[in-house]
Amino acid sequence: MPVLISMLRGVNVGGHNKIKMDDLRTLYRSLKLEDPRTYVQSGNVIFRTKEKNCTALAKKIQDAIEGKFGFRPEVIVRTTEELRSAMAATPFATIRKLEPGKILVTFLCDEPGPGVNATLRGLKDYPEEIHLKGRELYIYFPDGAGKSKLPWSQVEKLLKTTGTARNWNSVTKMLAMAEELEAAN
Repeated sequence: MPVLISMLRGVNVGGHNKIKMDDLRTLYRSLKLEDPRTYVQSGNVIFRTKEKNCTALAKKIQDAIEGKFGFRPEVIVRTTEELRSAMAATPFATIRKLEPGKILVTFLCDEPGPGVNATLRGLKDYPEEIHLKGRELYIYFPDGAGKSKLPWSQVEKLLKTTGTARNWNSVTKMLAMAEELEAAN
């Protein structure tokens, strides 16, 4: 049975949109999603399902969260292979001594339209290195994300799609969990 990874946007951030991970796993089981496993408190769930339509599944999860918890976070779903491909596509693979905690991958709902890469390159007044590849936006924060002056709202408007970001350490761990669940089949 295929293994999928879902990432919820804006869950348990700044005291808002709170969900306990035990409750989230219970919700996933109620949706007939098998063996749900969570990683950290930000709404990362690795699970098995027969569902093949990731868009429909994301909506189903959103509806269930809204019904149970009273808010509707964006839900981004990737297959194990898509997550593996996203990691392989990192533009930072050949750069040595980068701190994984300073690399952020934003998983987007949809692939942005043409011309967005050129517009993103226009943000060169900032020390961050930004690369868009398909439905993933990769950013390296040399000074750390907490000290960044990068105008996030402007970046989101340029992309014309929403997404949710995870640091490289989290992406690596989620992939390892998904591969472990696949191997247990």
